[in-house]
Amino acid sequence: MDGTTTAPAPAAPAVSADVSKGPLPLYRARVAAGALRADPAQAHAAETLQDLWRRLRGYDPRPEAKEEPGLLARFFRRKPVDDQPGGPPLGLYLVGEVGRGKSMLMDLFFETADVPRKRREHFHAFMQTSHRRIHEWRRAHGDAADPIPPLADRIVAEAALLCFDEFQVHDIVDAMLLGRLFEALFARGVVVVATSNTAPADLFKGKPGRDAFLPFIAMIQKRLEVLHLSALQDYRRDRIRGLPTWHTPLDGRAERALDAAFRELSGVAHGEPCSLTVLGRKVEVPQHHRGVARADFDTLCGAYLGAADFLAIATHFHTLVLDGVPRLGPENYDRARRFVTLIDTLYEHRCKLVASAEAVPDQLYEKGEGAAIFQRTASRLMEMQSQEYLALPHLT
Repeated sequence: MDGTTTAPAPAAPAVSADVSKGPLPLYRARVAAGALRADPAQAHAAETLQDLWRRLRGYDPRPEAKEEPGLLARFFRRKPVDDQPGGPPLGLYLVGEVGRGKSMLMDLFFETADVPRKRREHFHAFMQTSHRRIHEWRRAHGDAADPIPPLADRIVAEAALLCFDEFQVHDIVDAMLLGRLFEALFARGVVVVATSNTAPADLFKGKPGRDAFLPFIAMIQKRLEVLHLSALQDYRRDRIRGLPTWHTPLDGRAERALDAAFRELSGVAHGEPCSLTVLGRKVEVPQHHRGVARADFDTLCGAYLGAADFLAIATHFHTLVLDGVPRLGPENYDRARRFVTLIDTLYEHRCKLVASAEAVPDQLYEKGEGAAIFQRTASRLMEMQSQEYLALPHLT
């Protein structure tokens, strides 16, 4: 029976141990336990991940540790993997609409992957780290030194398996870096598994400079098997449709409700900070995980942020958990104006909002200059709590 592990019969072949481990048995066990709903598309993706799991068991592209000192330098001068027999297995690019279970499947795969060195992170965070390391290298060695080979050396020393959540490219600087960096990583035997809402052929689509990005897309399609996940249901929207999204007044109960909402939607109690690059500036997001961001009102509307900054938030994250919306009026009009821009941007991109506030939307800005303008924002805030809005797909 699916999800049940039994002792192998005496005559079972030695490889039978493989089928009692890995993401597929774990997926079946959770379906059997009622923790997951059976879904044919998810089951097919789990089977594909199981096959990759088998091929990756014990995988490490580095030379044997018993070799003499200097082996690392010799390894990094090896010929590309394509020129060697028995090169690494193809990675996997799991693409599908939001809420179809891609991150859940990645959880199962990464948890069970029998690889000595593996690393999983949000793709945007990986790119930020890469840019920081390049900056550090150039500061130490000068602009004339090529930072890509040492960066690739450092990454492969940390992980032979890279798992990326939410693979997406919005920034031209990232686009220009990716081709050379991933070529170097693949040459060193790194295997990549990624989830994305965007098919490889549509990455960076419609952006200036995309022609120079096309070789990277071709490389991804060559090195990663592309699997489209067409699950029957949007499980993420199911979760948020069951949650109250506006909590008032600002008290301990509201704070606990937002804690619970972030945990339910992201899968963690507390996210990691990140920054988004907008027109050469950094927009700081205090917490994020799996497409859910959390910030307080003062961080977003008390700072000098504008429409471009809020657009980056609305497109990078499918849900914003916003703490501490105060009453608004002429005395804090600048903050109110930024809040109006934030809500307009979230609304236009169907980004979901869970918030705590001093009052219900139509009582946030009741009188004084700007109150009439805020009526549309209040109306949108009410609509954003509706089941119809919560069922809409996120627009990136």
